[in-house]
Amino acid sequence: MKKILGSIILFLFGWKTSYPTEFRIRKMLMLAAPHTSNWDTLFALAAYWKEGLDPKFLIHGNLTKGVTGFFFKKLGAIGVNKDEKQNLVDYIVQLFDKSNELLLIIAPEGTKYRTEKWRTGFFNIAKQANVPLSLGLLDYANKRAGIGGLLSMTGNFDEDMAYIEKFYAKANPRHPERYNKSIY
Repeated sequence: MKKILGSIILFLFGWKTSYPTEFRIRKMLMLAAPHTSNWDTLFALAAYWKEGLDPKFLIHGNLTKGVTGFFFKKLGAIGVNKDEKQNLVDYIVQLFDKSNELLLIIAPEGTKYRTEKWRTGFFNIAKQANVPLSLGLLDYANKRAGIGGLLSMTGNFDEDMAYIEKFYAKANPRHPERYNKSIY
């Protein structure tokens, strides 16, 4: 059902997908960047669904309860309580440890508005969970969504971040003024 829905959404908006077979891995952390619009979530999910994948993503825990909870959980949401002090990195690492298959999308900017630097929890998650980091990309100029690269973390923060920054320097976000190409 999601595969059909993803195909319909992308067709209606004129988007194409790019998801090479070598990037199809059972467990990975996916960066969703640049994140400058609410439309990003729709197009990213649609692209993964069209490819037959069922990614998960984090949202505020209150949205996964009640009537909205059913809807968001069906989309792949995992609720987290951002109001309580918890170690989100440890929580996500545990999710990977308990799962045979987990494709988790993270927006490292943490917001759809311009930030000075990315949040770096994804670096620690990928390293501690020993999962590759996929470089998801939404190219609004060419209406293309998918994965543009796969990075096995070296553990060298500066080296890995420089690689990621270089990759996303060519990004074409929906709102370019909201994207800071200097990520760290």
